Amino acid sequence: MRVLGVDPGLTRCGLGVVEGVAGRALSLRGAGVVRTSPEAGLPSRLLDVERGIERWLDEYQPDVLAVERVFAQQNLSSVMGTAQASGIAIVCAARRDLSVATHTPSEVKAAITGSGRADKAQIGAMVARVLRLSEAPRPADAADAVALAICHIWRGGAQTRVEQARRDYERRVALARRQP
Repeated sequence: MRVLGVDPGLTRCGLGVVEGVAGRALSLRGAGVVRTSPEAGLPSRLLDVERGIERWLDEYQPDVLAVERVFAQQNLSSVMGTAQASGIAIVCAARRDLSVATHTPSEVKAAITGSGRADKAQIGAMVARVLRLSEAPRPADAADAVALAICHIWRGGAQTRVEQARRDYERRVALARRQP
C-alpha cells in the first residue's frame, strides 16, 4: 500500500509518501512541504496548496490519502487555515476516487512513539528510526506527514481495503446498470 500523508497547513502543508504493509519494513518514497506566502490572498494560497497536492498525487500515485484530523486550538485563525488546507487535500483525493482516512494528532503520536503526548522531536526521531533514515525528514511538517502515512499503514490498512472493496462494488453495479 502506498499512502500519501498530509499534515494540513496554509503556510506549510506537509506531505509524505510511505509504502509498505503492517508487520513489514516500510519505505519512504518522498517527503516535503507545499509552501504558500502569508502575503498572498486566501484564494491564491488555497490554489497553491491544491496545485502542490495534485503534483504529489501525479508523481507518487498513492492508494490512499491520510490526513490529520483538524482539532480545536486556541488560535482560531490557525484552525481555519488548517481546516481549509485539509478540505483541499480531501477534494483532491475525491477527484481521483482515492480513499481518505483521517487520524487525530494524538492517534498518530501514539502509533509512532507509544505516547499520545509526544513532541515533534520525538515524532521525527521515531519516523527516522522506523524508516531506517539517518535523520528525520525536514521540516517538521514533512516528518509529521510521514508519521501520518506510517500511522495509517499500521492502523488503517484494513479500513482502507474495506472501503476500496465497497467502492469497487459500487462502480461495478453502476456499470452494470448502464449496460443493456
